[in-house]
Amino acid sequence: IILVMKLSAEESSSKSVTLGAAAALMIIAGYPGEIVLDADQASTRWMFWGAAMLPFSYIVYTLLVGLSGATNAEEDAEIRGKIKQAQVLTVLSWCTYPIVYIFPMMGITGSNVVVAIQIGYSVSDIISKCAVGLL
Repeated sequence: IILVMKLSAEESSSKSVTLGAAAALMIIAGYPGEIVLDADQASTRWMFWGAAMLPFSYIVYTLLVGLSGATNAEEDAEIRGKIKQAQVLTVLSWCTYPIVYIFPMMGITGSNVVVAIQIGYSVSDIISKCAVGLL
């Protein structure tokens, strides 16, 4: 999304690095909680979920608010609309991942939770990659 916006080369590079680092931090912070599936260790999983939500929130804020000036600077209304659609659809699709992450905390247990997580992440991936890619 950043690469098609009217940003200077310096700002585009800076945003790419910052958002890329935030995405990496989000994964690093949340991934250890992925191995915690037991209901009696839900507080541990919540801790990792909360830690991952901090960079996640930064990314969402940046996509919807922080880059709104650059989005609105696009002169071509059709392109501006496509960029806005991509921003909103990316955020909506990304919001499915934290929901899937909390499946074990919602009382789903045993092999059912493993299957639910795999199906949930597969659906999330299809939405986030295919749907946004079709714009």
